[in-house]
Amino acid sequence: MIVVIGGGVTGLSTAFWLAREGHAVTVVEKGIAGWEASGRNGGGCSHAYSPLFREEQRLWPMMDELLGHPTEWQPYRIRVALDKAQLDRLKKSTQLALDQGFAADPLDARQLRDLVPWAPDHVAGAMFWRCGGHANPQRTSQAYAWAVARHGGRILQHTLVRSIRVAGGRAVAVETSAGEIGCDAVVVAAGPHGADLMRPLGHRIPIAPARVEMIVTEPVPRIAHGGVDGNGLYGRQTLRGNLAYGGGPHEWIDLDGGTTPRAVTTPVIASLARRLSELFPRLGHVRVIRSWGGIVENTPDGRPILDRLEDPGNVVFASMSSIGFGLSPASGRALAQLVVQGHCDFADLSQLRLSRFGNLPADWRDRLGWTTAPP
Repeated sequence: MIVVIGGGVTGLSTAFWLAREGHAVTVVEKGIAGWEASGRNGGGCSHAYSPLFREEQRLWPMMDELLGHPTEWQPYRIRVALDKAQLDRLKKSTQLALDQGFAADPLDARQLRDLVPWAPDHVAGAMFWRCGGHANPQRTSQAYAWAVARHGGRILQHTLVRSIRVAGGRAVAVETSAGEIGCDAVVVAAGPHGADLMRPLGHRIPIAPARVEMIVTEPVPRIAHGGVDGNGLYGRQTLRGNLAYGGGPHEWIDLDGGTTPRAVTTPVIASLARRLSELFPRLGHVRVIRSWGGIVENTPDGRPILDRLEDPGNVVFASMSSIGFGLSPASGRALAQLVVQGHCDFADLSQLRLSRFGNLPADWRDRLGWTTAPP
C-alpha cells in the first residue's frame, strides 16, 4: 500500500499514475480533494523554467483521454510586458522555452490587439507562445480524483494525518484521525502542512505559507486564445467568458494549525483589480463577481522540492512552491517513479532535491522579508 498525504493536484496526480500502473494507493486529505489552492488558481500550464516543462507540454494535450474526464485544457499562451522590467523577464522566460525546442512569435501592437482586443495601445512587448496553455483547475482536480477511483485507488476525505510511524528506517504506517493505515511507501504532498509532518522524522523543510487570492469577473466576449499573462498576473478566460486572475503580492502568514486565517478582504484584491485594469484597460467597466482566498507554500528559491529521502528510505516529499497545478501531470508522474523505481527517467530532478537547502540559515524568512504582518 502506498499512502499519499494530501489531496491537491500533486497528490492526486501521483496517486493516478501509481494506480494506473496497478499499485494499491490511498490518498488521505484533511478536507475535500482538490478543494483548496489546487482548484482555485490561474490554470496556467506554461513553466519553461522547470526541468519538468517538456513533460508538462507532452502530457497536457493527452490528459482528457488519460483521465477519462474533461480538464478544459486549451493550448498556447499570450504574454504581455507593460514596461522594460517586465519585458526583460518575458525575454528570459521565452528564451528558456526556445532553448527547449518550442516556438514563440513576437507580437506588434496591431497583432496583439487582433488577438486581445482589450490590450493597451502601447506595450513594451508581447509574445505568442506556441506552447503552454491553460486548463480549468476545478474540472482537472475532479478528473484526477475520479480517475484515481476508477483505477482502484482510495481517497479518504475529511481525514487528518497526525504522524508517520517509522520502524527500522522505513515508514510503516500513517496515523490518521480515522485510524492507522499500514504502508509500504509514503508520498508527502501536503502543501504548507508538509513541514510539520516531516519535522518529527528529522527533516527541516524550508517552506513559508502565504495567502493568495484570485478574482473572477463577469463574462466578456471570448477571444481565440484565452490564456493571457502580464503585469505580474497569471490567469485565463473561462469557456463562459469570465476572467480568472491572480498574482501576488503574497501575504505571508503562520498557519498555527489553521487553514483559513482571514476572510477575503485584504489589499491583495485591490492590487489584482488595479493591475488587471492596466493589462486590459478596455475592460475597466467589467465587474468582479467573486474572489477566492487560499494558502500556498513557497521555498526560499521559488522552486519545487521533489525528492525521495534517504531516511526513511521509502518516503517521497513534494512541495511545488505555488506552481503545482500546471506541472501536475509531469510532477505526479515523476513522484510515482521516485516511489516505484527511486529515480525519474524523463527529467533531471537533481536541482529539486531537499539537500540544496542544507546550509540555509535558520532566519531565512526574515532575510527574505517573508514575515507575518503585524495584526
